[in-house]
Parts: sequence; C-alpha cells; structure tokens
Amino acid sequence: MMNAYDEYMRGIVQPMRQELVDAGFSELTTPEDVNEFMATAKGVSLVVINSVCGCAAGLARPAVREAIAEVKPDHLVTVFAGQDREATAAMRGYFEEVPPSSPSIAILRDGQLEYFIPRDQIEGHPVEQITDHLTGVLKQTCAE
Repeated sequence: MMNAYDEYMRGIVQPMRQELVDAGFSELTTPEDVNEFMATAKGVSLVVINSVCGCAAGLARPAVREAIAEVKPDHLVTVFAGQDREATAAMRGYFEEVPPSSPSIAILRDGQLEYFIPRDQIEGHPVEQITDHLTGVLKQTCAE
C-alpha cells in the first residue's frame, strides 16, 4: 500500500522521470526489469542513475540529452535512486566496484562496466563540460 508521502513524491519526480523517457530512455523500475535488461543487453548501454537533486536537473539530465543527440548507444536505460530503491540496488549490483553515487552515468558493453561518471564529476561542473566528457566517452566506446 502506498502512503501519502510516497504518492506525493511520485508526483513530484514524474517530470524528472519523463525528461529521460522523452529523450528515449527506458525506465527500469523493478529488480526484475534490471535483471531482464542486463541478461539480454548486447552492445553499448548508457545507464543513468537519476535523482531528485539539483545537479541531476541542472547538469546530468541536460548533459545526457545533449550527448545522445550526437552519439547514440545501442541502449538507453535509467533507474531512479531514492524512488525505485530495489531497481537501483539491482543495477548497482552489476558494477559493485563503484561506490553508490547519484546522479551518475554508467557506460556498459555487453553488460560489463566500461566507464563510470560519478556525482563528483557532475556536481559543480559546467553542463558543457559534462556533455563533452560524456560525448567523448560515447564516441570512443561506440566506435570500438
């Protein structure tokens, strides 16, 4: 049963979710969604660990949208930290060597972590710098 707080938060974060969905991302909201995706993902996947914080809204999501306009990997998926906790934990389980961080961006090849951009490389950096960083990594990874 959903309590009033959970309902309120779902309404608040819906535009934050929709921003990535509108950019072509598939939301993985349960551990089953994550495991099914990871079992079948071939090629390059861009995983955004979304969040409600200001650096996600003002930096991470805009940078991701700009980067994929230039270089589009095979798969675009997102989990929402703090909202879909079990799905986020399941995704993070595929790259346990990286400390949890949100927002963050992972680039996977055939389900294996190739590159990770943690929150500390997002927060406090200009959106153009994050976009250039991600675009460069995607160009290199998608070209291999």
